[in-house]
Amino acid sequence: MQHQRRLARILAKVLFFATSLLVFNPVSAQSGIRLYIFDNGEINGLDPALFNFSADEVTETDFVATSYLIVHPKGTLLWEAGAIPDTALPSDGGVYTEGPIVVDTPLLSQMQAVGYGPQDIDYFAMSHLHSDHNGNANVFASSQWIVQKADRDMMFSGAEVRVMVPAHFTALEQAPTLLLDNEDHDVFGDGSVRIISAPGHTPGHQVLLVQLDDFGSLLLAGDLYHFPEEITTERFPTFEFDTEMSGHSREKIQALLKETGATMWIGHDKATHARLKFAPEYYE
Repeated sequence: MQHQRRLARILAKVLFFATSLLVFNPVSAQSGIRLYIFDNGEINGLDPALFNFSADEVTETDFVATSYLIVHPKGTLLWEAGAIPDTALPSDGGVYTEGPIVVDTPLLSQMQAVGYGPQDIDYFAMSHLHSDHNGNANVFASSQWIVQKADRDMMFSGAEVRVMVPAHFTALEQAPTLLLDNEDHDVFGDGSVRIISAPGHTPGHQVLLVQLDDFGSLLLAGDLYHFPEEITTERFPTFEFDTEMSGHSREKIQALLKETGATMWIGHDKATHARLKFAPEYYE
């Protein structure tokens, strides 16, 4: 009987260990690509006039903030880093509010729940320099930062830039960096995850094209658009760096969408993200 109990304990430990590997371990080299979505809060109450719309011209006036983890057999890429640093959030798990931004879940805890910490991120990139996309950027300064030169130059220029909080990214100045000069970049060298230059919203704005086995092609559009209504009305935010440049980038990306058949997720669009699976679920 004692032998049977000992054997049962051993089997239980083996089963627990195997289960924990399935739940928490990163995707193995034999697996395909996974994409996790993390909830970085909401941005509420912005005046649509900031984007050259009236309230009755847009379906939804509130925004979401999100970040994405791409897990590839050759490594990991974190795209965007939240609107507010995790260190600003209450330690008791309460809601944090800063102006129009409301956050209740730390980015790092969401990452840890699916088995990843900052030390597991090989590549880090943001669509652009605005503060609602780089709240936790300093945490990823040991990853290789992939950034367009024009954005990096502005970030460390010392100039006051609208919607930019330098304290969010000071550590990136010394981070290992892949500097792109209005260039596209194949992150893992196999065409499955591509950073596409799309300047205009900021001088070095970029988007991400991901090829998933089951879902298909997906374009994470950053702030190329804020509202779906921008696609058909050709309107731009009042704080756009260069609207002519943005217009060319939108034409480029629309052509890319047509060429690849990719689905586009507008980064702040609440209606789009309400339909999506957030971590710990994933797309592949």
